[in-house]
Amino acid sequence: MPNDTINNFNQQIIEEFRAYRGHVGGHFEGARLILLTTTGARSGAEHTTPVAYLPDGGDRILVIASAAGAPRHPAWYHNLLAHPEVTVESGAFTYQARAVVLEGEERDQAFARAVETDAGWAAYQEKAGRVIPVVALYEIAGHGPGNINAGSMGEAIKVVHDAFRRELALIRQEMNRATGNSGSLGAQLRVNCLTFCHGLHNHHTGEDLGLFPFLADRNPTAAPAIERLREEHDRIAELVEDLRRAVATQDPATARTEVERLTAELEAHLTYEEEQLIPLLDA
Repeated sequence: MPNDTINNFNQQIIEEFRAYRGHVGGHFEGARLILLTTTGARSGAEHTTPVAYLPDGGDRILVIASAAGAPRHPAWYHNLLAHPEVTVESGAFTYQARAVVLEGEERDQAFARAVETDAGWAAYQEKAGRVIPVVALYEIAGHGPGNINAGSMGEAIKVVHDAFRRELALIRQEMNRATGNSGSLGAQLRVNCLTFCHGLHNHHTGEDLGLFPFLADRNPTAAPAIERLREEHDRIAELVEDLRRAVATQDPATARTEVERLTAELEAHLTYEEEQLIPLLDA
């Protein structure tokens, strides 16, 4: 495919991704995508590329330099080798990250998880005739807060909530596929679940320690709603622990049941929180 065609295609995805805060339709509907901005190895100019990613715990995500099975590494990979500090746009957040190329067994295990999730990665590996690199992107702590892609505090809540909704919907789809198989949960699906649980725990902890006291101090009449939200956080934390235990058993049916329970209660909680808090924040 000519470079101009690739660039135009990528630009369309970038514009759609930013306009809909991480949601992209068409061929990439339901895919986990980020926008990765690197600094040109030769030019020093910034280049933004849509890249598929894999969750990998609380402090990093993984990207794979497949270039759709091309014989050469993609340009963004050469760029981050020269300049490891990159910018990541997840849809909800924009943050700086440090790129680290995985080596040896760590790389092989991560790539095997990707193949287990989507056989297309194996096809790319066979076609490429090279070892396809796997890169970890670590959010840089202390580099300043990640920017929520929202115009107000109320909108920020909705943006973050919708990101959780999208990820949980993907996990439910993956669980449904796993339930239809006779084997145990795949390694990457287990990582996806645990990463989601970690992110949700951090989000609710931040609200309990920061947002809720801030609102309670300025809006005493909101105390009953805030107390209810705190109680719901405790209930959701119990469901998260149930899901962690179910994932540890590697039984698809049990894990799927726990995902459905969490989904139902979390959606009710998010909706109530939006109804109660967005008007206060945007007043």
